[in-house]
Amino acid sequence: MTKPPNPPEFHDYASPACFLHEVDPDYLGYPPEPDAEQRRDVARWRKAERERLIALRLAVDPQTRRQESEAIAAGLDAALGEVAGRIVSAYWPFRGEPDLRPWLERIHARGGRCALPVVVEKARPLVFREWTPGAALARGVWNIPIPAEGAEVVPEIVIAPVVGFDPGAYRLGYGGGFFDRTLAAMAVRPRVLGVGASRAAISTIFPQPHDIPMDAIVTERDILPRPS
Repeated sequence: MTKPPNPPEFHDYASPACFLHEVDPDYLGYPPEPDAEQRRDVARWRKAERERLIALRLAVDPQTRRQESEAIAAGLDAALGEVAGRIVSAYWPFRGEPDLRPWLERIHARGGRCALPVVVEKARPLVFREWTPGAALARGVWNIPIPAEGAEVVPEIVIAPVVGFDPGAYRLGYGGGFFDRTLAAMAVRPRVLGVGASRAAISTIFPQPHDIPMDAIVTERDILPRPS
């Protein structure tokens, strides 16, 4: 692969996408860039890298995964502080992602409001539906459970699972573009924390103009803020 040049100046478009594992680069719908060959090289590299990292994640034994999820939840508590009255969006775990469902239940018990992202249409922003423990669920895209009847809400905090992450707090996602479109469409950008195991660290995701860093990455070992 031809190594991309140093990243350009970035603007607040949004983070990389969530949920979709494989997608043709042209599906993303981003405006053409000066070097289309470079863009395709990056897309091919990201596809291979996410496959490698997902396989690594799926090989982790269940006990270790539970321990890491608990440590990540503790890190989120430290990073967020008081949550009463705030709307926190997380996710339903998929393909070995950290399981934060017990943490969401504790957020609810502490007076926070919880939400889950919902895919409503291909190539469109996600919506967020309120979720409470025991609420009815339906099967969404890729059979990921979503609130069946939750009201649409606008989260102040978004927890985004990472496939990989780099020292700049850039997040490698699944490649579908959903988080990019979603955060770009929000009138006020929420605080966005990426979560994943420390083994998901890579030297760079080769950031592109539509990528922006997370506010922090929370692993089982550290809280890694975006470099200033």
